[in-house]
Amino acid sequence: MLDGIMTGLATAVMPFNLLMVVIGCFAGTFIGMLPGLGPISAVALMIPITYGLDPSSGIILMAGVYYGAVFGGSTSSILINAPGCASTVVTSFDGYPLAQQKQAGKALALAAYASFTGGTVGALALLFAAPALAKVSLSFQSSDYFALMILGLTAVAAFSGKGQVIKSLIMTVFGLMIATVGTDVTSGTTRFTFGSVDLIDGISFLLLAMATFALTEVVMTVLKGQHTEEDEQMDMSQLGSMKLSMAEVKHVAPTIGRSSIFGFLVGVLPGAGATIASFLAYGLERNLASAKEKLKFGKGALRGLAAPESANNAASTGSFVPLLTLGIPGSGTTAIMLGALIAYGIQPGPRLFMDHPDVFWSVIISMYFGNLILLILNLPLIPYISRLLVIPRPILIPLILFFSITGVYLVSFNTFDIHMMVVITVIAIFLKLLDFQMAPMLLGFILGGLMENNLSRALTIADGSFAFLWERPLTLSIVSVAVIVMLVPPILDLWKKRRHIKTETPGLETVVTDGEG
Repeated sequence: MLDGIMTGLATAVMPFNLLMVVIGCFAGTFIGMLPGLGPISAVALMIPITYGLDPSSGIILMAGVYYGAVFGGSTSSILINAPGCASTVVTSFDGYPLAQQKQAGKALALAAYASFTGGTVGALALLFAAPALAKVSLSFQSSDYFALMILGLTAVAAFSGKGQVIKSLIMTVFGLMIATVGTDVTSGTTRFTFGSVDLIDGISFLLLAMATFALTEVVMTVLKGQHTEEDEQMDMSQLGSMKLSMAEVKHVAPTIGRSSIFGFLVGVLPGAGATIASFLAYGLERNLASAKEKLKFGKGALRGLAAPESANNAASTGSFVPLLTLGIPGSGTTAIMLGALIAYGIQPGPRLFMDHPDVFWSVIISMYFGNLILLILNLPLIPYISRLLVIPRPILIPLILFFSITGVYLVSFNTFDIHMMVVITVIAIFLKLLDFQMAPMLLGFILGGLMENNLSRALTIADGSFAFLWERPLTLSIVSVAVIVMLVPPILDLWKKRRHIKTETPGLETVVTDGEG
């Protein structure tokens, strides 16, 4: 292993490969900033360029583009509420409110620091624990994945405001319903397609995210008439400082540490990916927050921004574990990279780090350099990137519409998706006016497909019996945690109410007695 690491280090620090890291990070960051394009589009665009490169340089370039796109995707989420990619949707929940509160500089800086930390933790964990983690990911079966999705759905409380739990549950069910549209993977039959060929593959998460966030935000802004002369006269001093106080650093540091480790572990699981990691990390962090701190989530909480940003970058790195050690793509982007490796004549799997140590270890080591380069590239650019907020609304709104629609169209090259975006946007506006949150719907949608597929497999293995929920210790443990997470909050609320009533009752009796006297 030590010899392999030294071989990888020698390959990664070659001037040409370092140049590939810089080019990949810069290109990925720029493409990631454009709403809707994301890492899949970015890596796909790099494939023709990598044909003339040797395997190490080609994969290093694509890896740089991958985490550069995830790193840069937070920018448009924070500034204009138009997620650059699926994994940065959660970033907009607290990042965009911070930008509206004239703290765009701080939000972008915090996102950069959290992304760097998450990526670095992921790179170091990948370096020392990749083979061992491959065995862990292999030990997960369909029943364990189903239990994990159930645990993920318990995070719905994290996306609901005070007194809105019922509305959040309704939206979660709505998301689960949308996830059933398309072809059933188990039986191969089509469902809820209404005879339309365009719905056979289901509805894209990116399409749903762009419609419910970017387009809805644009239309709501126009409807509310928020454009004023003062908006056009904003100067850079109003965009807030990039500096984080020592108290703020201490406040978010544990969150970044927890979310980085958690995000990496989720990323290691084949099929989970950065998007699920960001949703789960956000939910976990809100559940751990105090009652007072919970009220800030969704309104500009620093912890609510730091958690998904560190988790999605750590998960992006973690997704290389199943790719390199098992030959199983952990996400859509790594599936494209798997194709690139096979095109080079390299078969990812357990023998990769022995047969091609230069490729295996150089990619892992280049990730650390990549995260450092991303931090150096992005921090000085924040004041210039923030100027997006100074663009007059009549110019900015058409730009958001253009990039959102173009980004979705470039994924499928199907005009039906644009029509679907318009329909979903109209429904989302109606629901927003009724004070329904969009985040629970996205959570239900993204977990719904994985949940259904793994439930089908688990039931098939167990001959239709639900005994699989308690037969395996790992499955039982995850289900138990999910039940505890669901039951503890209402029990605590009930206990607090009873305690509050007991403390107030003696005082009420005294008042009545005095009044009678």
